[in-house]
Amino acid sequence: MQRVGLIAGNGRFPLLLARSARAQGIEVVAVAHRGETVPELADLVNSITWVNVGELERIIRAFQHAGIERAVMAGGIRKAALLEHFAPDERGLAFLARLVHLGDDALLRGLAEELEREGIEIVSSTLFLEALLAPVGPLTELVPSDAQWRDIRRGVEVAQAIGRWDIGQSIVIKSGMILAVEAIEGTDATITRGGSRGAVVVKVSKPHQDLRFDVPAVGPETVRVCSAAGVAVLALEAHKTLLLERDDLLREALASGLCVLGVDLSAVAPESE
Repeated sequence: MQRVGLIAGNGRFPLLLARSARAQGIEVVAVAHRGETVPELADLVNSITWVNVGELERIIRAFQHAGIERAVMAGGIRKAALLEHFAPDERGLAFLARLVHLGDDALLRGLAEELEREGIEIVSSTLFLEALLAPVGPLTELVPSDAQWRDIRRGVEVAQAIGRWDIGQSIVIKSGMILAVEAIEGTDATITRGGSRGAVVVKVSKPHQDLRFDVPAVGPETVRVCSAAGVAVLALEAHKTLLLERDDLLREALASGLCVLGVDLSAVAPESE
């Protein structure tokens, strides 16, 4: 693969992917979303086309013009953007009209199918970033207590349950009590809303999540939010969660006394009642 298309959403993920791809000698042709994608991406790619959220035809034409046959999706689109600067073109409107519902999984999988019908294969967004996936085990010197492990097990169980309904990926839990469930607001806002001193945050992929374009990710800001909310443990699904700006993330965790660990879900069974 000498050239790849990048459908860029918000956050640092598109920047990390672009840097990593270019470091491997791969040309990056980006389509970025106004009001979502950070402007710095333009300095890290070979070419960039700016579109409004919903301009599906422009995304396809930009890649076809550049001869792109494979593309990755990196970074999300805030659901609030659908209210703030949603400007679908005719093809985007037709695409939305065919969807049964507007959940994340349905939208992203449908978009991938639209692109693949035009000869543009969507490949895993971790293709160039496997070294950034959380490993199994503690990432900091601190480890969970027995009580915190019970919360992790319960949190995994609940997070997988809400994931089946395409609601969210994160749970805030303390002493077996669910303090917050992620919905439209995202992980950091969920932690702020439900955080409590000594609480545990569990973040996992949805059971049927398509990791080609929707990979759970955390960065230093999530650690800062955990610290401000009094969270004691941040438990992440191992091998499926990206650690964005890993060195800064772990430095922030060390400074705030936060336990960060990767959890192998196959080895974490809910405790019997």
